Amino acid sequence: MRNTQATRMLFDLSRPGRRGTVFPACDVDAPALDALLPAEALADAPPPLPELAEPDVVRHFTNLSTLNMSVDTHFYPLGSCTMKYNPKRNERLASLPGWLHVHPYQPESTIQGLLQLLYELQGYLAEISGLPGVSLQPAAGAHGELAALMVAAAYFRDRGEHRSIVLTPDSAHGTNPASARMAGFDSVTIPSGRDGRVDLAALRGQLDQRIAVFMITNPNTLGLFDAQVAEIAELVHARGGLIYLDGANMNAILGITRPGDFGADLMHYNPHKTFSGPHGGGGPGAGPICVAAHLEPFLPTPVVTRRGAHYALDYDRPRSIGRVRAFFGNVGVLLRAYCYIRTCGPDGLRQVSENAVLNANYLLSRVKHFLPVPHGDRCMHEFVASAERLKHDKGLKQPAMDLGKRLLDYGFHAPTVYFPLTVHDALMIEPTESESKETLDAFAEALFHVSGESAELLHDAPHASTISRPDEVTAARQAQVKWTCE
Repeated sequence: MRNTQATRMLFDLSRPGRRGTVFPACDVDAPALDALLPAEALADAPPPLPELAEPDVVRHFTNLSTLNMSVDTHFYPLGSCTMKYNPKRNERLASLPGWLHVHPYQPESTIQGLLQLLYELQGYLAEISGLPGVSLQPAAGAHGELAALMVAAAYFRDRGEHRSIVLTPDSAHGTNPASARMAGFDSVTIPSGRDGRVDLAALRGQLDQRIAVFMITNPNTLGLFDAQVAEIAELVHARGGLIYLDGANMNAILGITRPGDFGADLMHYNPHKTFSGPHGGGGPGAGPICVAAHLEPFLPTPVVTRRGAHYALDYDRPRSIGRVRAFFGNVGVLLRAYCYIRTCGPDGLRQVSENAVLNANYLLSRVKHFLPVPHGDRCMHEFVASAERLKHDKGLKQPAMDLGKRLLDYGFHAPTVYFPLTVHDALMIEPTESESKETLDAFAEALFHVSGESAELLHDAPHASTISRPDEVTAARQAQVKWTCE
């Protein structure tokens, strides 16, 4: 049943004179506003905000929340995003009063417990990555990319080398070339071979003294582990460049292999994807970075250190790139990551990846018979199917979008669509380790069913949701904001 109350705007519910809070009359002489503020700071009229009673507000947002999909309510097979279930135990632990009531401006002597936790987390992240230098500051994965590339730039400046090029595969996350540009580098794309992995001949053709960093996601966005990575590292290192590992897909290799062991010099984690944390709404996020020993002096300040029995924030780092975020990083997300790592332990983290790979390969085996998977019968944590044949069979212009929208009617969030760009009409599917076989079977059956439906039914989907299919392009280009109420 559609919840019509939730689809009305607060402005539509507004009635003059309604209030959520009624204050008593002021019992002291209060000066007029124009006596406190200059005239140019005062508006001619109050802002046209909605006037509502408290129950109106509570019911509006409660009803609105029932329209949302979430990991707690639905299966989210979003490739690359790793939308795994986040244990509520970690939420409770991160909400303990001793953590919530800590303030970043407190003296170090009063936050020793927090600093110890962050110091230990640095050690865990270093061990898992095989890279000893860690900064917890960056606020998101892309921010981690930027911070690490700034570390790389500082390293080359310190050596008196001018290197201007960052190489990225054509299947890279879009943030990779964007981060490179923001860090002051030029970005050059390296094509993939037919097997979906880096074309080594094309890479060799780009390697010269201008190369600063080669950024690689491994496993890559096709869900394939590039076994050439050690050779790639040797080629880049021979030219004096660095290897950056985009850690977005670390959920596939925890406890199995380490980026530092196969040649990476820098990397970032997405702890909300790999180690538990809330998703959605643009945050909160974190993007800790790990670097090799020769890059450690350039990490952002401060770094959490241990001096005997005392934990401290180390600002005395003359070659550091400085702060990239306020205080110690997004501590709430880092706390959840710490709880997840401690709960799983080394063997548990490896099992996380083994189960994620098992689930992805099981789902691939069920899907490949009706939606082609261009790059192999085996994958790591995710795979990319193609809906291109539906263009010809049904005349659909955007078949991946249509399938994704129709899946909403069956209670499943859409996979990632149209990424990576190297697969036409891509459906990028990642089940994660936290989903059961029954859920994967139900999703495969729903995807099989909708792929056989008529073009008319698919093109107009979803049919059961409150909002069917908004014109996203027009909405983005011609945004309209309603500021008035009756």
